[in-house]
Amino acid sequence: MTKPSHRAAVVLFTRDLRVHDHPALTAAVERAERVVPLFVLDDAVLARFGAPNRLAFLLDALHDLDSSLRRLGGRLVVRRGNVLAETFRVAVEAGADAVFVSEDVSAYAQERERRLRRALAGSRIELEVFSGITVVPPGDVAPAGRDHFQVFTPYWRRWQEHPRRDILPEPTAIRLPAGIEPGSLPGASELVAAPTAQELPAGGETAGRRRLETWLDDGLADYAERADDLAADATSRLSPYLHFGCVSAGEVVARALGREGAEPFVRQLCWRDFNHQLLAGRPDTATNDVRPRAAGWREDEEGLEAWRQGRTGYPLVDAGMRQLLREGFMHNRARLVVGSFLTKHLGIDWRRGAEHFFEHLVDGDIANNTGNWQWVAGTGVDTRPNRRLSPFRQAERFDPEGIYVRRYVQEIGTPEYPEPPAVAA
Repeated sequence: MTKPSHRAAVVLFTRDLRVHDHPALTAAVERAERVVPLFVLDDAVLARFGAPNRLAFLLDALHDLDSSLRRLGGRLVVRRGNVLAETFRVAVEAGADAVFVSEDVSAYAQERERRLRRALAGSRIELEVFSGITVVPPGDVAPAGRDHFQVFTPYWRRWQEHPRRDILPEPTAIRLPAGIEPGSLPGASELVAAPTAQELPAGGETAGRRRLETWLDDGLADYAERADDLAADATSRLSPYLHFGCVSAGEVVARALGREGAEPFVRQLCWRDFNHQLLAGRPDTATNDVRPRAAGWREDEEGLEAWRQGRTGYPLVDAGMRQLLREGFMHNRARLVVGSFLTKHLGIDWRRGAEHFFEHLVDGDIANNTGNWQWVAGTGVDTRPNRRLSPFRQAERFDPEGIYVRRYVQEIGTPEYPEPPAVAA
């Protein structure tokens, strides 16, 4: 057996809340005598990114992660405060000479890595960064002369051919250093206001792996045929588990490949990687147009509020928006329709829509949310920036019997339902 190269290591969990296929955790267990699994509840981050729906899911995921670590002989060490200060403090308390973390792509995550590296270097503590958020690490696939792709199809071709790392089992055992106080997770009421959605999924790796197993056995084979069928609700619903890293995107792809119906589903996971490599290469795209728009955006607070509440008078648009409010989730086809309606029909800035989605989506992810909004608004990487989706034709194609609409818009066909303004085709 190889002698451990570190006396102790801290594994800083971020968006990788699992024990299966976790490269940073696996490396720490293999290379350190003692391991501190750490999560820091940073109030500044919670205030900026912590919408109630996502925080409820996050707390579920953290409790589940703690249970998994206990089963392996460890604990989730929880701290509250500045993530840099708390990570440094725990590393010193544990006598750690290394901190392991998963690579991430947002401007915040990149700055966190730079500042953490500087803070640790002064005490001769190494920072080691591992893949684990995406299938293919950002930057591993790039066109000649550039650090990222801006067109999906060539990225998809290269992504398919790129070698992938092995999928890792969960560690067999985790040993904490002596004297480390684990801390405790706050109750939901201590952390956030009540979730805004009534029908949230259970968070955590246990729930995510259960959903993955069901999807691979019962949903994947029919994905190509049924993915856009709004009434069927035949998508994987894995997106929140992927966002929080409760399931590994790499493992999902590895287990799907070779099965019937895999390619169109795997292509969607490639889109996720594409958006992540775009944000890694251009962090400003979270707020700035990839392709500047020639015309200005309209100011229409009344139209924006009707859209937010699902009261536009266009049934498919309203159904999608009400699904978001009820479940903290929206079917992907509906996301395209409501995004096109806001930006192409109402002429309202995509950033206003992205803000609303980020406030409610459990799977609210900076890379995917802003990348997809820019795509549908025509300011992003869509090769057809003037594409415009008619809510009526989309309903005829993808909800011909109106089942999806009636599921969320019960007053359809009654005097209580608003008449649509004459803005959409």
